Amino acid sequence: MNIILVGMPGAGKSTIGVLLAKRIAFDFVDSDINIQHKTGESLQETMDRDGYLRLREIEEEVLCELNIDNSVISTGGSAVYGHRAMEHLKKNGVVVFISASLDELKRRVHNYENRGIARRPDQSFQDLFLERDLLYNKYCDIRVESIKGNQDSMVEEIVDSIRNMGYKLEHAI
Repeated sequence: MNIILVGMPGAGKSTIGVLLAKRIAFDFVDSDINIQHKTGESLQETMDRDGYLRLREIEEEVLCELNIDNSVISTGGSAVYGHRAMEHLKKNGVVVFISASLDELKRRVHNYENRGIARRPDQSFQDLFLERDLLYNKYCDIRVESIKGNQDSMVEEIVDSIRNMGYKLEHAI
């Protein structure tokens, strides 16, 4: 079983993912890093050269290539645009939406223009938030609110929610 984290850039997927993986003794995978390994460049460089749609395609390819178990997978914010990738991940995992308010995300994300966020060039952060929120909710099994300084309780909420769904986290401490 895997735990797949989805959510907006700045929601805390990587931070929570590392803490969650340590808590339950799972491996941790960051799909953004896998994309960078595959392309040999930053997400922003790929997007600048090939466009945001190509970055989304590469992300879907990387996620579909994952055949792992007992891992926490932090996906890029645009993973939910790849239906094939999300279905592949859901076959062997629980999808957790790390949610945060638009205002909180705006405080956390200062480099929207050059962070490598796969979006239309004319798309505002608010429009992106509204568009993606629907997709995150569509695919998630669990929704957890990201609250600054409260990462340990978020991790416990995720673990408890997964157990309440009937999953046994064999490695969980």
